Amino acid sequence: MIFLLFSRLLVILQLNMFTIIQKELRQFFSGLLGYLTIGVFLLITGILLFIIPESGILDAGYASMDSFFAIAPYIMLFLIPAITMKSFSDEYRNGTFEILKTSPLPIRDLVLGKFLAAMALVLITLCCTLVYVYSLAALSTDGIDTGGIAGAYIGLYLLCGIYVAIGLFTSSIQQNAVTAFLLSAFLCYVAYALFSSLATIEAWKAVGYYISLIGIKYHFENVSRGFIDSRDLVYFLSVIFLFIYLTITNIKLKK
Repeated sequence: MIFLLFSRLLVILQLNMFTIIQKELRQFFSGLLGYLTIGVFLLITGILLFIIPESGILDAGYASMDSFFAIAPYIMLFLIPAITMKSFSDEYRNGTFEILKTSPLPIRDLVLGKFLAAMALVLITLCCTLVYVYSLAALSTDGIDTGGIAGAYIGLYLLCGIYVAIGLFTSSIQQNAVTAFLLSAFLCYVAYALFSSLATIEAWKAVGYYISLIGIKYHFENVSRGFIDSRDLVYFLSVIFLFIYLTITNIKLKK
């Protein structure tokens, strides 16, 4: 009996989230947002990988996507806030949040649905970049480091998960989408690069390692080497959970 009730509850939750995911993805691709996100990311990374000599793989002399994974977190730092900035800000501005207040839809399902939809768009974007891996393998004479590349993709996807969670949180506390975008981009930069930069300051050399552990960059670089440590996975999932929890709590307070 308990198992039956649990199964039905799980089905209801899945249906709720699936409906929200469908709605969000339809919004992404009914306008220019989804196509712009994919197009801009591919354009910038393509130029960096194949045209600019300093970062291009054609002039490097060896088969590596290090330049791609070095710049991708900074590009996503702006693209993902652009995806998430309207998630809740538009609900507040258009008055549809008033409808949500009286809706039986659980806030948790709403937030998770928006999160998973944004992550689906990120996944589509990253899958489009696999053409770079294919091109690299075709150009290489000695083969490519598939383990390292696979680990870097996993790390980049987890990093984007944190960016999406931060973006949803900032959108939930701001009615102005532009302000939500700027705040999200700033917080993503702080989470990714600031702590690693602070760790290099000579005065903080004794505690520099522990400061770097707080930031995303240290853990992303660990995973990018192809060795996936459970401590890095726990870090990524914990930060994602934290910001999703903060988003749910904030919306419940507004409701």
